[in-house]
Amino acid sequence: MATNPHAMAETDTIVGSIDSSSASDGDEYVIADITADGAWLSMEADDAPTLPAWR
Repeated sequence: MATNPHAMAETDTIVGSIDSSSASDGDEYVIADITADGAWLSMEADDAPTLPAWR
């Protein structure tokens, strides 16, 4: 287990994507660290904050 899970190593790669093929009723927004197994989260795309809301 990482001693500081919020620290990013130089090899971390975080990506975001819309998954329209999910089993749910609508699109899912997925954020994942593609360098680590099981390091992802998702939410309904309609509930995801917009970029201006993150500023």
